[in-house]
Amino acid sequence: MADPSGTARALSAVPARPPASGPVGRLLSGPRGRAAAAARRTRSVADGAALTARSVLTPAGLAGIAVEAAWCAAHLAVYPLGVLGERNAERNTYGLEGLAPMQRGLVIGDVEAAGTPILLVHGMVDNRSIFTVLRRGLRRRGFGRVLSTNYSPATNDVRTTAADLAAQVEVLVAESGYERIHVVGHSLGGLIARYYVQRLGGDERVHTLVTMGTPHAGTLPAYLWPAELCRQLRPGSDLYAELEQPAPGCRTRFIVYWSDLDQMIVPKRNARLDHPDIARRNILVRSVGHMSLPIQPRLAREISDALSQLHADGSTMTQGVTPLVAAPPTSRARKRSRTAPPGRARTGPTGKSVDRPAASHERDL
Repeated sequence: MADPSGTARALSAVPARPPASGPVGRLLSGPRGRAAAAARRTRSVADGAALTARSVLTPAGLAGIAVEAAWCAAHLAVYPLGVLGERNAERNTYGLEGLAPMQRGLVIGDVEAAGTPILLVHGMVDNRSIFTVLRRGLRRRGFGRVLSTNYSPATNDVRTTAADLAAQVEVLVAESGYERIHVVGHSLGGLIARYYVQRLGGDERVHTLVTMGTPHAGTLPAYLWPAELCRQLRPGSDLYAELEQPAPGCRTRFIVYWSDLDQMIVPKRNARLDHPDIARRNILVRSVGHMSLPIQPRLAREISDALSQLHADGSTMTQGVTPLVAAPPTSRARKRSRTAPPGRARTGPTGKSVDRPAASHERDL
């Protein structure tokens, strides 16, 4: 369980943003403004502590802690294997020989979805071995090109690593023949991929970005270490200020998994993504620790369903799948939606049914 007093000390060290100029700036920088900011920090600490207590002090929470401990021990055992370079073990996704019925179903139903490359990006001081279970699950469900990448465990800058990721994606695109791919990022890997998508033009190459336990708004444990990377991961850092800038026309769709038992993200809700220009789906995963997120069978099923049921424009093609929330529609799109018969699903370019936009972009798993 998180230490509320330690969290409070870390929150008090969060640098304040430069105040606005004029009367508003004078109000925010005055005693009343500082008191209001302190009250907000206190509420954040209290809410985070209450969420942690509710998550841990339940049978499911205790079971989640046990799974987290067991998986961390197992991951340490297989960690050295992840240091080795990945073998090129791609299969011919257009052939049905040797495929299980589940794999065959995806290939027959949507050969393009089955062949679209999925690139897995690990977190801080980790390697591709964290995706051992998830990669097997995605392949078992028919995805033929599931690849993982390693970046240096000594990396100290999100921007530099994102540029390296951009180069790897270009190589993958050239080798596979697919102009757009999917990316799944765990922890820091999701933030690196997000920076690539938002700031380096990666939305031209990444169709869907799935993040698990990613500090989209920073995390307070980053104050415990003075490294440059940790400074970037602190709430309100210049990196997050850059990511908060407008991203008009961003084509990538985000699926964001966050957990109420994530010990690395404080407060927990900082693993959610809120940006007005990004189509996103925030999904709360209950009673799962930070390192255990990539080994959850329910996440593998959800990710498989999402990546096999998304049209090229990012909309869902099957009723019952939670739709992504995009930026507000244009006046022309609103006019088209008003002409659609009430209570009936719209159809996409392929004629398949498309869910109406959801009123809420968040749900529990």
